[in-house]
Amino acid sequence: MGKKKQRQPKRPANWERGLVIRKQGGFFTVVPEGKTDPVVCRLRGKLKKRPRTSDLVAVGDWVWFRRLPDGTGVIEEVEPRVRTLSRKAPTPRGEYEQIIVANPDQVVLVFACAQPEPKLGMLDRFLVIAEKQEIPAVIVANKVDLVGLDAAKEIFGLYEDIGYPVLYTSAVTGYGLEDFKKMLQGKVSVLVGPSGTGKSSLLNAIQPGLGLAVREVSRATGEGRHTTTVRQMFPLEGGGYVADTPGLKALALWDIEPEELDGYFPEIRELVPYCQFHNCTHLNEPGCAVLKALEEGRIHPERYASYVRLRLEGEVGLDRKDLM
Repeated sequence: MGKKKQRQPKRPANWERGLVIRKQGGFFTVVPEGKTDPVVCRLRGKLKKRPRTSDLVAVGDWVWFRRLPDGTGVIEEVEPRVRTLSRKAPTPRGEYEQIIVANPDQVVLVFACAQPEPKLGMLDRFLVIAEKQEIPAVIVANKVDLVGLDAAKEIFGLYEDIGYPVLYTSAVTGYGLEDFKKMLQGKVSVLVGPSGTGKSSLLNAIQPGLGLAVREVSRATGEGRHTTTVRQMFPLEGGGYVADTPGLKALALWDIEPEELDGYFPEIRELVPYCQFHNCTHLNEPGCAVLKALEEGRIHPERYASYVRLRLEGEVGLDRKDLM
């Protein structure tokens, strides 16, 4: 006999399904499925009493809520998350998972080709985080107009060789903007990147005012530890949402064990089974398939250098600012 099909819970007729697009304090802005008018909701008291090892409700969550006579709503149920962009926050009672964005379809890593000079070590850190949390990553190489397309591909082409999608763009000339817009549409995208790389300019170019709105929330979030934290996703014309994450720079790799780091570099991961020792660190062991591939030019030296820096950071506790 086959397994019985799991029955969906029967919910009251006055409950509605919706997407959480903003979180501020104890209030959640929810867009009902198939509609555009948001409803400001609070969390039902019963849900607050559950044991907490993670945020009960986060931006990006799908929830079930019911409307109140005054036009606000109450969140009655939170659907299980498919994936999360999160960080571990130490608390007196142990580890706590702080959800930055729930259920993202992709993380979009925006780096400039110049002004500022791209720090590939930082890009590699973000890619490791995306691999760890199983979020598809897209790299956007912006400001192509400053260096030319050939030079831009010399900088970022190694990521294409690994298998990551790379878009080359210029908010000034319009190069690549159609592809950028198409890549975002219909998806929940988390926008990440250092200051000055042109994230706001790119967003303004595909949807006037969008970049400014994202930047204002980003600034409010980073003003200080006593500032009320605002997390928000912004709707895209034609479908989809984009979220900025100013706090992602603070994501340390301390929730990744050094010995599992090789699993988050795709070009290293595929070689691990061929190392002579099962616990190979890929630093100096004989019979290391990774070191052999490095010597033969099958692994880019800069990517390997990033692996070594992050590996040493995890083992000896070096300050990550010294390693980027």
